[in-house]
Amino acid sequence: MQFELRTQVIEPQRKTFHHLIDRYGDRPASRYEEGTIDLQATANYHYRPLWGPDKEIYDPAYSVLRLTDAYSFVDPRQYYYAPYVTSRADMHEAFGATLGYLEKRGLFARLPQEWAQLIEGVVLPLRHYEAAAQMIGAHAARFGWGTTITQAAAYSAFDRIGNAQILSRAGISFGGGSASPLDAAKSTWLDDEAFQPLRKHVELTLVEKDWGKGLVALDVTDQLVYALLYTHLDEAALMGGAGSYSLVAQHLSGWFTDQRKWVDALYKAWLADPETGAINAEHLSAIVSKALADAQAALAPIAAKADGLVNADCTAALAAAADQARAHFSSLGITITEA
Repeated sequence: MQFELRTQVIEPQRKTFHHLIDRYGDRPASRYEEGTIDLQATANYHYRPLWGPDKEIYDPAYSVLRLTDAYSFVDPRQYYYAPYVTSRADMHEAFGATLGYLEKRGLFARLPQEWAQLIEGVVLPLRHYEAAAQMIGAHAARFGWGTTITQAAAYSAFDRIGNAQILSRAGISFGGGSASPLDAAKSTWLDDEAFQPLRKHVELTLVEKDWGKGLVALDVTDQLVYALLYTHLDEAALMGGAGSYSLVAQHLSGWFTDQRKWVDALYKAWLADPETGAINAEHLSAIVSKALADAQAALAPIAAKADGLVNADCTAALAAAADQARAHFSSLGITITEA
C-alpha cells in the first residue's frame, strides 16, 4: 500500500487586521505595526477627569504640538516590546562586562585624583538628572496622543532609569563596593551651588503640563549634557589617563545616539504635517530657543566646576555643544532666536 503526502496551502482571507488594511492595504503587516498602529483610545471615555474637566482623559489638546494623523510618526527603530527588551538586555549586559573588567583590573582605583573627584563631584550626581528625565518621559507616555509617540516615550522613560542604574553601578564600583559615593552624589545634587541651576531647570521641566514642551526641553538639555559629559570628557579622559571613565561614558553616548533616532523623527513629523506643520514650527522655535538658553546657563557652573578639576576646556565645550545643537535644529527646519 502506498501513501502520497500532499501539501495543501490555505490562503488567509486577509493578511492582517482590518484597521491596518484600511491604512496600508491588504498586505502582511510587521509586528511593530500590529502592536502599535491605531491603538490610541479615541472613544467611550465615560467621564472627564476631575483634575482637568476641560479635556478628555485622553486628548490631543494636552500639547500645543499636534499631528493631524498621529501615525504619520513611526519609530524608525521599529521597537515594540520584544526587540526593545532584547536590545536593552544586550546593552546592559555589555555594560556589566565593562564594569567587570574595570573591577577586575582595579582601574577605578588607578584614576588620577582629579578625575576621581570629577566622577564623584560632577558625573555621579547626574543619576538624579536621569531619574527626573524618566518622569518627564513617563508624563509624555501618559498624556501623549498616538501610540507610536507614547510607546517611544515610555521606552525612553525606561531607558532613563537604566541610565541612572549605569551611573549608580559605576558609583558603587568606584567606591569599592560601598554606596558612599552615591550618598555624596545626592548631597551634591541637593546642595552644591554648581548644580542648583540645573536642578531648577530640570524641576521646572518636570512640572510642565504640556508633554510636548517637556519632551522638547528635555531633549535640548540632553544634547548639551551628553555632548559635554559623555563625548567631550570622554575624549579628555583618554588624553588624561582616565580610560576607565571613557569606558563608562561610551555606553551612555551610545545610548544617546539611539535616542536621537526617534526624537528627530518626531520633530520631522511635527514639521511636515500638512495642517499643523506651520504652527508646530512656531511653537518649536519658541520652545527650543528658550530651552537652549536655559540649559546652557544651567550647565555653565557645572562646566566651570569640571574645568576646575581636570582643566579640560569644558566651558568652551559647552558653548560648542550649544552651537552644535543650534545647527542641528536649524537643519531640521527649526528657527532658533537668541534671548
